[in-house]
Amino acid sequence: MTILSATLLLILVLDPFGNIPFFLVELERVDPARHRRILVRELAIALAALLIFLFAGQWLLTSLRISEPALNVGGGIILFLIAIRMIFPRPRGWLEEDLDGEPFIVPLAIPYVAGPSALISVMFIMKREPHRWPEWLLATLLAWLVTALVVYFASALRRILGKRGLIAVERLMGMVLITLAVEMLLDGVAAFLAESGAAP
Repeated sequence: MTILSATLLLILVLDPFGNIPFFLVELERVDPARHRRILVRELAIALAALLIFLFAGQWLLTSLRISEPALNVGGGIILFLIAIRMIFPRPRGWLEEDLDGEPFIVPLAIPYVAGPSALISVMFIMKREPHRWPEWLLATLLAWLVTALVVYFASALRRILGKRGLIAVERLMGMVLITLAVEMLLDGVAAFLAESGAAP
């Protein structure tokens, strides 16, 4: 995996365009003068969560003794499910419940930006090749930066793309993510067969 492919993967998982409507709904409840301050704060918290899981998550996976093939297969399955939800979305349920007061950490930072799928993805990337941590750090920062820019200018992007445009972008991102998920799944199966001696 290259820095570019890791960055693309994380951008697809973070799904910035799919989060635009949810951010706008949450920000409607607070004073417009505080929108930028809230966005900067929540995005910073999301970045902190991603970095914590990027560097600390590998020890969790190691302690669970998860093998490389299992990591690839599990990651492929998770990414596939994420992609399916992007293409065929469902209501977010409890994520859409009303919370009193100004949003803080929940739901903007977590789980809208740094959701379970994003946190697990950075763990998987680091676990596969931990010695390349500077590259994975850069990929995480780049993906977060793209997400931050999209979310920060959410209102303008909604006016430019419109509701149908946002839906189309999210569906396209989901289709690309499916191909990445299948590739990761096949790599995991091939590695397992090679280790077990079943591969030719």
